[in-house]
Amino acid sequence: MRRRAHRTTLTAFLLAAGASAGLTGCGSGQDGGDKASGSTAAPASASASASASASASASASASSTSASASDEPFAGLTGAEISERALKATTGARSLRMAGSVPDEESGGTLKIDIALDRRGDCAGTMNMDGQGEAELIKTGDTLYLKYDERFLRAQSKGEPQADTEALVSLLAGRWTSMSAAGADAKEMAGFCDLDQLLEDAGGSGDDTPAKVTRGRTTTVDGRPALTLYETDGAERSTVYVATEGKPYLLRFESGSEREPGALTFTGYDEPVPAESPAGEVLDLDGPGGTKA
Repeated sequence: MRRRAHRTTLTAFLLAAGASAGLTGCGSGQDGGDKASGSTAAPASASASASASASASASASASSTSASASDEPFAGLTGAEISERALKATTGARSLRMAGSVPDEESGGTLKIDIALDRRGDCAGTMNMDGQGEAELIKTGDTLYLKYDERFLRAQSKGEPQADTEALVSLLAGRWTSMSAAGADAKEMAGFCDLDQLLEDAGGSGDDTPAKVTRGRTTTVDGRPALTLYETDGAERSTVYVATEGKPYLLRFESGSEREPGALTFTGYDEPVPAESPAGEVLDLDGPGGTKA
């Protein structure tokens, strides 16, 4: 996924996540002075390009929360200031889970992910490209475990001789494999588990004029109270949802870019990552014997 100089700090987080997801392959903004009025409304669609009220109407089916002027979340703060607080809280997390879809620049397709990762480099989750099968991923310590279903292997083997594809499917489909996370073959996949790098990338700001950030309305994301922020960069507009209870974590990002569409939901902050070595037989791709218990 491309990096752009015009971006807000929270936009940078999505781009960092998308760039990391693309490896699988098999700055503060200005505020427009739009203060929250305290009334309740649904969040805007990520593809909206009209006014905030029109965007809210477009996604009126979302659940919402009520707020009065006296308990207005982030009272007195501009959109840019809230964005900065959300970035600080999010990049300070010890672990998180991200799920959703991002474009894969190399293939031109859409990568769907659901993965939990932490600062130790451990991770566990699933991914698929354009609905063509699924791959499971676990990294714990210095070992990377992968398991592919038959559809995934066949999709990744298009153009290969039929005999080679059948041999690959027979060997790997539905079977856990392992390899050193430091090996050349595992480098990109293991890099996807590097939360430190992802958060470090997200912490950087653009070198050019940042995008404009305006406050939206209160809503909920998976039952959690949130405040909507609209990030505008030229003709492109994205939507960010920030937690209003507890730490101001980033809860969801919806890209409004036609060139870089995508949406990611963030949960599981500071929770243990279920990264445990698979039980049963594992095909050791590094070992001479090929199999280990």
